[in-house]
Amino acid sequence: MKLAVLPAPLAGIPWRVILPLTLLVCFGAAVLYSAAGGSLKPYALSHVTRFALFLVMALVLSHFPRDLVRIAAYPAYAAVLLLLMAVEAIGAIGGGSQRWLTLGPLVLQPSELMKPTIVLVLAAFYHSLPAGLVTSWRALVPAGVLIGFPMVLVLLQPDLGTALAIGFGGVVMMFLAGIPAKWFVGGGLAALIGAPLAYFFALHDYQRKRVTTFLDPESDPLGAGYHITQSKIAIGSGGVFGKGFGQGSQSHLNYLPEPHTDFVFATMAEEWGLVGGLFVLLVFGIVLRWGWTVARRAPDRFSCLLAGGMTATIFFYVAINLMMVTGMAPVVGIPLPFMSHGGSSMMTNMICIGTLMMVERWTRKAGHSGLAI
Repeated sequence: MKLAVLPAPLAGIPWRVILPLTLLVCFGAAVLYSAAGGSLKPYALSHVTRFALFLVMALVLSHFPRDLVRIAAYPAYAAVLLLLMAVEAIGAIGGGSQRWLTLGPLVLQPSELMKPTIVLVLAAFYHSLPAGLVTSWRALVPAGVLIGFPMVLVLLQPDLGTALAIGFGGVVMMFLAGIPAKWFVGGGLAALIGAPLAYFFALHDYQRKRVTTFLDPESDPLGAGYHITQSKIAIGSGGVFGKGFGQGSQSHLNYLPEPHTDFVFATMAEEWGLVGGLFVLLVFGIVLRWGWTVARRAPDRFSCLLAGGMTATIFFYVAINLMMVTGMAPVVGIPLPFMSHGGSSMMTNMICIGTLMMVERWTRKAGHSGLAI
């Protein structure tokens, strides 16, 4: 949708996505306002401010030329790896994890940057790989190293949710690149065999507790199962139309943990009910459908893989968070895009949005009908 009344640069912005996304962010700010007890600080105001700043960043990113982005893929990957190593050496510790770097007034979580970066570097890798080698080990082993190294660094923090997000993005890129199905079947079998070993020997005690709690949250409703139990109560008590703005008892009486971050959807559902939940899902559906359309219409392999991977990254955030708050997945600390309070998460998702706008601009410039994926 182009608006003829606007100047050409503004008319080229995908308003059909930006406007619903802005409404979602404002809706999220209203939920955060309520979660803070009817105050713009500390959540709602900073949430809207971050979105505005990162939207400007996304608009600037959308004008990057394709060759520059492709050339910058490996340097960007190396830079984020160095930041992850720096976290291990001098990173700040919070909540039992060492995930953040303090750079003057900026507090950065480098693992968040790796989510779009792994998509970028694998898009460049598979773009440069000759088509005849896609079915050989040369398409699998180097990509596995590119994915595995940052996953290990992130697991050391420890941050299982972000490590899984990086791995998911990498596997999606392999799939889109055309890796033979037998490799995915083999990987699935290896995961089934390795999962029990990882549970007993690789996971921390609190991570193992999350898995057992996911399987039977009612076994310890006041302990490890407390988060999921309270989240389900909040979502269920909202009914169709919710209890009303500012009337949520679960969050206001501190029954619901992390009502402004991981469990913001439960906070919303209690006050806005099924209607609010359907609005959130509708906007995410618009964004994901747009992202997939951009990928399908991309003018070349690099652009196609880049757009598909960025769309998959947003999807992973949304799917895991919603599954987590409804008890369909273990609690792994994945925020809900554009609604949860958090600068690193907002930055990552706006990088994905900016990259999709960038690929869409490349497509318009090339006048291309798209690749089939």
